[in-house]
Amino acid sequence: MRLAEGIVIDLEETFGVLKFSGQRRERFVQDEDGNRTDDVKERTYDLKSMKQGMMIQVSIPAEAGVKDFKYNQIVTLVDPVIDTVANANFNRVETSWYMKAKDLVIATAPVKPQEKPNNNDKK
Repeated sequence: MRLAEGIVIDLEETFGVLKFSGQRRERFVQDEDGNRTDDVKERTYDLKSMKQGMMIQVSIPAEAGVKDFKYNQIVTLVDPVIDTVANANFNRVETSWYMKAKDLVIATAPVKPQEKPNNNDKK
C-alpha cells in the first residue's frame, strides 16, 4: 500500500516541543550511471521530541539550505509528512518509516508549557 500524500500529522500533538540536535547526514544526487555527484539532494537532521521522549529524524530538501541552529534551539517543521517504504522478502515484509518536511525553521511562537491541574483551588 502506498499513501499518495503520506501521513499528514498534527505536529504539536505528535511531537510536542522540538529541539535541534544536529545534522545527521547528507544524501547526494546520482548521475545517469548511478554514481554519486557532489550535488546535495536532501539533509537529515536529528531533533529531540519532548512528547515522544526520544530523538526523531527529519529529511529536508537541499533547496531549504543548511540548518546550523544552536544546540537545543526550539524549532518547528514546515509541512511535515510521514511515509513508508515496504520491501517484500519471500514470506515476510519489512517496513521502514521516514519523515520529511519542506523546511526546518526556528520556532517563532512562544511555546506553551504543559498545563498542570491546580489542586489548590478552593470552592
